[in-house]
Amino acid sequence: MDTVIRVVVVYLLVMACMRMMGKREFGQLSPAELVTLLIIPEIVSPALVRDDPSLTNALVGATTLFSLVFLVSLAMHHIKPLERAISGEPTLLVRRGRFLVGNMNRERISPDEIYSEMHKVGLHRIDQVQWVVLEPDGKLAVIPRPDHAELPRAESPLDE
Repeated sequence: MDTVIRVVVVYLLVMACMRMMGKREFGQLSPAELVTLLIIPEIVSPALVRDDPSLTNALVGATTLFSLVFLVSLAMHHIKPLERAISGEPTLLVRRGRFLVGNMNRERISPDEIYSEMHKVGLHRIDQVQWVVLEPDGKLAVIPRPDHAELPRAESPLDE
């Protein structure tokens, strides 16, 4: 029964701390939040499998970790240079229908990845794109050129 109680206590602590971190999807986690999720099992597992008889060590460790994440996110919110240093800045990958190869190489983004994102927004040719921006969260934002309307789609037997 001791193991069940330990798991419940750790679960409640982690859920409360995650709630304090805010409402974000996993794809929107900052690097600090992602590292936190990776470190939590290392901190709490000894208490759960009884390698460490003290549940207190796990609770103190997890609480300290979540407190650090909260304080860093608070500091990043108020100190913009710190936010840029930790989260990074957007990177322009396409400008006015032309690949910026140096930026693409530095960010390790292939033309195929850009074309894939273009297709998701209904663009088929690179000259239809004003900008493609790699956001700090790793997502690609595709901004179409205002003078290039979406090309008409070819008829498909699936449309009927």
